[in-house]
Amino acid sequence: MTGYAISSYGTFLNMVALNLFVYETTGRALAMGAFMAVRLASGFAAGLTAGALLARFTAKGVMLWTNIAQAAVMLLLVLAPDGLRTTALVAVSVVVGSCGTLFMVSLRSSIPEMVGEDRRSWANSLSITGRSMAMVAGFASAGVVVSLVGYTAAFVVDTATFVVCAATVALLAVPGGGTGVRGGEPAAVSGAGPAAQASEVRAAGRRRPVALAALAAAPGLGLMVALRGVDALGSSSHNAALPVHSSRLDASHPAVFVSAFWCLWALGNIVAQQVIQRYARRTGRSVGALGFGVGTCFMSAAFILAFAGFPLVATAGIALVAGAADGLTEVSYTSHLQTLPAGLRAHAFGLSATVENLGFGAGMILVAAALDHYSPLTVVGWSHGAALVVAAVFLIRVAGPRGAPAGASGPSSR
Repeated sequence: MTGYAISSYGTFLNMVALNLFVYETTGRALAMGAFMAVRLASGFAAGLTAGALLARFTAKGVMLWTNIAQAAVMLLLVLAPDGLRTTALVAVSVVVGSCGTLFMVSLRSSIPEMVGEDRRSWANSLSITGRSMAMVAGFASAGVVVSLVGYTAAFVVDTATFVVCAATVALLAVPGGGTGVRGGEPAAVSGAGPAAQASEVRAAGRRRPVALAALAAAPGLGLMVALRGVDALGSSSHNAALPVHSSRLDASHPAVFVSAFWCLWALGNIVAQQVIQRYARRTGRSVGALGFGVGTCFMSAAFILAFAGFPLVATAGIALVAGAADGLTEVSYTSHLQTLPAGLRAHAFGLSATVENLGFGAGMILVAAALDHYSPLTVVGWSHGAALVVAAVFLIRVAGPRGAPAGASGPSSR
């Protein structure tokens, strides 16, 4: 998790440095949008293939080589002559977008093998805490690093972070390499005997794609993934609207509000992770699917209120709530998907990554167009309002007569 946090720092550092570098290299704002579009499209495609890839190779091997590939392509950008910089940037966007998705799917799907079923929530919370701290450090230091030592130094730092992460993965002991099955055969679902279970899942895989079979493995899981996609659309709205809103608050220092908001968001996220870790240790239970629905409601409502023009002190509290709720949804969602059998788990995480990339990418296009005609509050209100509606439907489904989805919040298997 330390290696993952370090590589996350490099990723967030480069989210700023690369976009600025693309603009300075091409002189066109459209190129920044194209760079992001290629990166998201690569992540989308990687999500579609992640399940099949992890059926053939171990999660540890995928995590190792995705970090090596990202380090190599960043080094290529550093060494590329001026005439090949544009080509190198395209390669960076493809490799970083696809490998980043493959790494996350591999990590999340293999956590139960790494730490045991009873410590899933703790491990997920730990990884999210590290990523939140890395996000604050990466965004906060990007301007200083680029201003003082230049783009090349920023890219070298990012390269080094991927090397460190690869080294930690190489040293990591993962039983079976992080795959519960070989040759793409899904692991058994709980219920009948092992032979009957495996036969049932193989039959389901023949009738429909394995990713869809994974969604059918637990009640309400398809709706849960759909809510995640709508939530990603909402995330695109506040990410695009924050700079606009900040500029309207203080045109001379537009970065102040954005930086302060994300720092407070991360602080709320970290506090939530500490609470979740203590809850998991004390009770042996995960926060479950119900926590995902409730957290999404609080998070979406908080992001809408953040643009409502409240005094700065109140907005600071809203940012803390948004971060805490975001942390709750991340842990509960990831932990719930990890209750799936090993052979279906990677396919579910791959499909989820595809849905999230689609929601965020489509949202960025729609939101960018809408912000030319509507206020940030209106755009964020509609986007996160859609997430609130779907979250309400999900909560009704979870709390309905048929009960919560399988593995939602039951005790650990210790």
